[in-house]
Amino acid sequence: MLRLYGVSVSDLSAFAAYLTMGLTFPGVLLIRCLYRGRRTLVEEIALGLVLGYAIEVPAYIAARAAGLPLLVLAFPIGTYALFLVVPRLRGHWKGGPRRASPLWWSWSIALTIVYLVVWSAATFFRANALTWPALGLSHVDTPFHLSLIGELKHHLPPTVPAVAGEPLLYHWFVHAELAATSWVTGVEPAVLLLRLAMLPMLAALVVLVGVIALRVLESRPAALVAVLAALFMAAPSLHLGSNGVFTWGGIQDAAWISPSQTFGGVLFAPAVLLLIDILEEDDVLGARRLGRWLLLAVFLVAVMGAKATYLPLLATGLAAVAAVEATRSHRPPRPALIALGMTVTCLLFAQAVLFRGARQGVDFSPSSVSLHLWKEFTGRSDAPPLAAVFGLSFLFLTCWLFTWCGVLGLLGRPRLLMRPAVVVMTGMGAAGLGAALLLGNIHLNQLYFLRATYPYMAVVTVYGLVTAVRGSRGSPLAVASATALGAAAAYLIPLCCGVEIPLAPGRPPALLYLPYIALAAVLLPTGIVLIVRRGRTGWALTLSMVAAIGLPAEAHARILAIVQGIAGARTEALAGPVTEPSVPRGALAAARWLRDHSNPDDLVATNDHVRWADPNSCDTRHSWVSALTERRVLVEGWAYTAKTWDRLRPGQGPECTRFWDTARLRSNDAAFVTPSPESIRRLWTDYGVRWLFSDERHAGQIRRYATMRFRSGDVAVYQIHD
Repeated sequence: MLRLYGVSVSDLSAFAAYLTMGLTFPGVLLIRCLYRGRRTLVEEIALGLVLGYAIEVPAYIAARAAGLPLLVLAFPIGTYALFLVVPRLRGHWKGGPRRASPLWWSWSIALTIVYLVVWSAATFFRANALTWPALGLSHVDTPFHLSLIGELKHHLPPTVPAVAGEPLLYHWFVHAELAATSWVTGVEPAVLLLRLAMLPMLAALVVLVGVIALRVLESRPAALVAVLAALFMAAPSLHLGSNGVFTWGGIQDAAWISPSQTFGGVLFAPAVLLLIDILEEDDVLGARRLGRWLLLAVFLVAVMGAKATYLPLLATGLAAVAAVEATRSHRPPRPALIALGMTVTCLLFAQAVLFRGARQGVDFSPSSVSLHLWKEFTGRSDAPPLAAVFGLSFLFLTCWLFTWCGVLGLLGRPRLLMRPAVVVMTGMGAAGLGAALLLGNIHLNQLYFLRATYPYMAVVTVYGLVTAVRGSRGSPLAVASATALGAAAAYLIPLCCGVEIPLAPGRPPALLYLPYIALAAVLLPTGIVLIVRRGRTGWALTLSMVAAIGLPAEAHARILAIVQGIAGARTEALAGPVTEPSVPRGALAAARWLRDHSNPDDLVATNDHVRWADPNSCDTRHSWVSALTERRVLVEGWAYTAKTWDRLRPGQGPECTRFWDTARLRSNDAAFVTPSPESIRRLWTDYGVRWLFSDERHAGQIRRYATMRFRSGDVAVYQIHD
């Protein structure tokens, strides 16, 4: 699949070699030493790879700070040397006793990963090319992430490369990982970002979610259901048409467009696994358990800079565990409190040091979700009436309770409901849903809190369903029939009601609730009859029926899209309704020339500030120059800077805000639009600009006052001399 979408054999070989020898094998040795126990080889490999990521990032930070980025290889080389020289560690080369997996389980996990590869190709690779000019039409955030990789390749501490001098207050550990991989393998950052890097992270995450599910559920069939639920979980949408907010589901949906979320997710999974072991075993502070605490600290520190979104969720879950344990045992729950202290410490450090208190446009705004739903559902830009705000918020909340209804199956077994693993994961889910409803962001970034909980709420939900079904002693046929009935309702009700999103002009907004009223009219009496007539069995059947609507809601939405003939809607949304002529010819070649013939500390100026994909707009999410040249730019696109987010008015997006330093922008643009000896010299003397990266379609006669060093197509590179 990778070869089909433009990855060369040499790049694939170099990436696989580093992934194996530079990250996974050293990590496996350390896992065998610090985290002893019976596990399968695949579980060891997944844990080893993620530990390799967690150690590689600080190793690269130190190496980059020292000016020797390839010194990151000291981690694998030093690990190999340590386990060869120290006699007590040599036995870990062979490993201890392993647990066997049934063949069907191995194939199920393998096919799940195959699905993710095919899904990635069909929805992302196809819409995000590696060749120019199609690369210039990639997802809107692609140049932003590429520019950060280039920044981390050459500078530490990092700044925003598209606006020279602005601090980078963002989750940048994944960009450091990709920068390290690019240095070691020689693979271009674009190939890593758009093709290679996320695949092993997704594979490891699938394996680790399976391990967590198996640890909690103690049943492989149930654990497999939990893995699949993590892939297809969403709020059930009973409308026809494309509905982004409700079908924002599955751990894979943001895998490529939000690498920080994926990297944070795969680093967070071992932390949850370790916490389950720590919280549910005795003598957790004994000598044999210290390795687990050390590993937990490593993973929490890695998550801190990879995606700190996970930390407040975990803190909430651990606080819930501490409260439950203190109530039950009437003594301080030391393991939970220690883990909570570690989590809070990392969270405070991240906010105070890494992000310096930046909010990134996230505020307290309980109406945020309902406002977005109103726009998506009705196609209108006016403010919704108060009744619609409450109604849509209630609908969003109710749909997620539908999806997670299986947790109610644990009510009949209070002892299981009080398990630390269940409490911590349920607490995380409640915190994620609360953040989604109470916080606000113009781009709905608060939903990443909710998305982070998908794997863990999938485990708890399936745990409750399995517990209810086992306790009811209902026949497999009855459970399968109830599940099929719920799944059928997920298709029949949208098709029968025919409410298409967005609503056609003139149709009353009250129609939005019609499919859900119809669903309640079907499920409520059915559930009451089942529970009254069959007791616990009826309760289990009702939960199975409802869960079949919500747990695989994203799969339902995709199948419905195919039925309606709009299967390509998501891909079109990723690519955007634009054409290649909007992208300057030769930009990639010019950028690569500049990268090869300039110093990493050289400052570049450009006349491109708005997206090439939409040049007639005011959208300043433009970072292609810094992304392709791997150089800092005086002022390129400023949408994603902390200053821009802080200057936003309520309801305003960052795309069309004005640049705060008008003098700098005026001096920058004058050198391109009305070039003169004075305007060119001002960039050098006042700002230290050494190079001009000029889109000649919108520039004057710069060659009269600066030396043209390279030209390709529409783009020219000029050098300024003192």
